[in-house]
Amino acid sequence: MLVGSCWLLIFTDPNLNSNHSGRHISFLTAASFVVASMIGTGVFTSLGYQLVEIQSVFPLMMLWIVGGIVALCGALVYSELGAALPRSGGEYHLLSRIIHPSIGFGAGVVSATVGFTAPAVLAAMALGSYLSAVFPGLNQTIIASIVILGFHALHMKSVKWGTLFQDGSTAIKIGLILIFLVFGFSIDMPQAISLMPKPGDGAILLSSGFAVSLVWVSYAYTGWNSAIYISGEIIQPKINISKAMLGSTGFVMILYVLLNYVFLYTVPMADMAGQVEVGYISGIKIFGEIGAKIIGIGISILLLSTVSSYVFIGPRIMQIMGEDHSFIGFFKKKNSNEIPINAFCIQLGIAFIFILTSSFEQVLMYAGISMIITTTLTVISLFILRIKEPNLDRPYIVWGYPFTPLIFLIVNIWTLFYSFKESTYESLVGIGIISSSIGLYYLAPLFKRK
Repeated sequence: MLVGSCWLLIFTDPNLNSNHSGRHISFLTAASFVVASMIGTGVFTSLGYQLVEIQSVFPLMMLWIVGGIVALCGALVYSELGAALPRSGGEYHLLSRIIHPSIGFGAGVVSATVGFTAPAVLAAMALGSYLSAVFPGLNQTIIASIVILGFHALHMKSVKWGTLFQDGSTAIKIGLILIFLVFGFSIDMPQAISLMPKPGDGAILLSSGFAVSLVWVSYAYTGWNSAIYISGEIIQPKINISKAMLGSTGFVMILYVLLNYVFLYTVPMADMAGQVEVGYISGIKIFGEIGAKIIGIGISILLLSTVSSYVFIGPRIMQIMGEDHSFIGFFKKKNSNEIPINAFCIQLGIAFIFILTSSFEQVLMYAGISMIITTTLTVISLFILRIKEPNLDRPYIVWGYPFTPLIFLIVNIWTLFYSFKESTYESLVGIGIISSSIGLYYLAPLFKRK
């Protein structure tokens, strides 16, 4: 209950009754998007893949602690950038403004495709996996397709109903996780595990397996920067962006460490290695077969808010890009409810391509590696902005500068180095998406002449 109380304390919304022209997303909803984006597919699937490479408790826990620290460092940096340059678009806006429009355009394409569409698809795939475990015979692809289509229809219809669903489903998500934790720590026959390091754990922390596993963890923490993508719609952005990102990231880090410990505390490692639905497997040990089915359904409900948050945010990036570049101006078209309808349709098409052509692991690696590249470039841009515009109004100053951004960069560059060695194909796809997008930016004048 302490974690739940902290959530209520941190996320008491000072803007619930505010009416700010042009801005309709309150602090609470912004925080809900961050939490919902983070808690979802990654934390309920990553451990199974990590156990293929690592079978020691201390390094496994350190993965989630290191990943959380890196995410917090990133949130601190993005808080300064977002407060100083408050406009929707995320990395697209920041890199275009600070480094060069071509770099921003490349980052925007990554964010709009593998950055948000791919995670939405992954959450829908995981939901299908959990439901098919509960109800054998269900087709995972059909389930994922229905979920993706349904949330596009919801968010294309109304911002109001979409944000109401987001707030409510995020609250349910946190409640389900707290129930899982309480009962998990109360089981009669736990696994004999220890958090203390064992001989050889130090070598594991420096191994390629640990670095590649950080890609999975980084993906699980993806979403810590969600508020930056919709900053143009957030009430009092110079205050609420940093508060939403920092509070949500710290809160989720605590939940992640506790949740993964419960998985290891309740299930033998060998039973989870290589498995997607580790939450369901743990649920069987905690609640029995019938109880696990209820938990499986609960996790499926939990994943709905993850799909919702990614589906909502992605088209906003395309909209901003369409406003800035005439050759993709059709992205900016809005319906009567001020919703970027064409961008939603494009995102829906990309989502179906992912569902029908790629495996779960491939989509996750594409998303994880590509987003590490773009967030690394964005953190580098903090140093550039400090040098180029020292007198810029900065309502929020990153704590611990320059060490905070340096920690983020060192860990991410180390992770990328080993990812290129161990997952060359997926890494090249990530680089290819960014490079081809930058090339498209320079080909834009040809489209204009025609």
